[in-house]
Amino acid sequence: MLLVLCVDLDDDLGRKTGFDTPVIGRDPVEAAALALATADPEDSDANVIFQGLHVYEDLAARDESVEVAIVTGNEEGSVSASREIGDEVDTVLASLSTSEDVTSLIVTDGAQDESVLPVIRARVPIDGVRRVVVRQAQNLESMYYTIKQVLADPETRGTILIPLGILLLIYPLALLGMLLDYPGLVLGTISTLLGLYLISRGLGLGAYLDGAADRLARSLYAGRTTLIAYVVALALVAIGIVSGRDAVAAAEATGGGLDLPLAASAFLYGSVHWVAAAGLTTSLGQITDEYIAGRLKWRYLNAPFYVISIALVVHAVAGFFVGDRSLTYLATAITGGTLLGIVSTLTFAVAESRATTESGRGATELGE
Repeated sequence: MLLVLCVDLDDDLGRKTGFDTPVIGRDPVEAAALALATADPEDSDANVIFQGLHVYEDLAARDESVEVAIVTGNEEGSVSASREIGDEVDTVLASLSTSEDVTSLIVTDGAQDESVLPVIRARVPIDGVRRVVVRQAQNLESMYYTIKQVLADPETRGTILIPLGILLLIYPLALLGMLLDYPGLVLGTISTLLGLYLISRGLGLGAYLDGAADRLARSLYAGRTTLIAYVVALALVAIGIVSGRDAVAAAEATGGGLDLPLAASAFLYGSVHWVAAAGLTTSLGQITDEYIAGRLKWRYLNAPFYVISIALVVHAVAGFFVGDRSLTYLATAITGGTLLGIVSTLTFAVAESRATTESGRGATELGE
């Protein structure tokens, strides 16, 4: 027996007509086709069902053993829809009252529905596939599905979208002379935004941004001090950048032009204390959240001391190169910063070791 299977992967039949699937038999399938064509004359799945009926009538006229059925998936697509297709094929096969070997002819409207062929082949041999193509839109659905599959693959997506996005970002540079004019400004803005969007899609930043937004929302509802600490730290870093720029300008006004090492030293000298304050803010916020959550460990307390140590050394080195600090101050700051880091590390390591030992001893006593 040949089973003519009309495949509707996204269940247009069930959603638009309310028919229960699978639909088995010539008359029920014809009724389903008429109902779908009436509900949505533009739906290509109606053409699939009518094509299945046409094949059925042609084979039945030759006195061949044949049956026709409709199987559907669901709107979710992918794995879930394929599983439903497989379950409905099992139902159709169980309903056939024949002692003959059953083979199938699959009728679809494009490559997307044909993605379930392995699922069907695992249950019944496939003699052939008949694709129904509407003449006014030949290969349109297959082209759309192919493009969709290419963009869903991370490797292919990055290979295509990232270079295209870079080209769209370069395009406004070619219009640099025209950007002051209204048409050039519009084209340059659109090209830049589209380029940034394609690069973000190529790098897969959408999922990362969604995850970041989700973490931000959870932080707001959980009352985490880290969120406030990060906002304050960003403000302090911005102040540090302005302060560093002012320090460079003051050094240039005093000593004339500066080469790159001296300009960098002046910038660090003017900004490092603000950046250190930002580091202290974020580390203290993180420590507070860990303590509230009951996950605080002694070694976490090293972070503020490390920030102070590094800031002290950087401030001394930058000040020495700028000429505002003496060699004695430089040596004292480097020694003091190094000792502060070592002492804090040893102190909290010993404290954590003792806490762990006492915890283990307490557990042993409780066991006894």
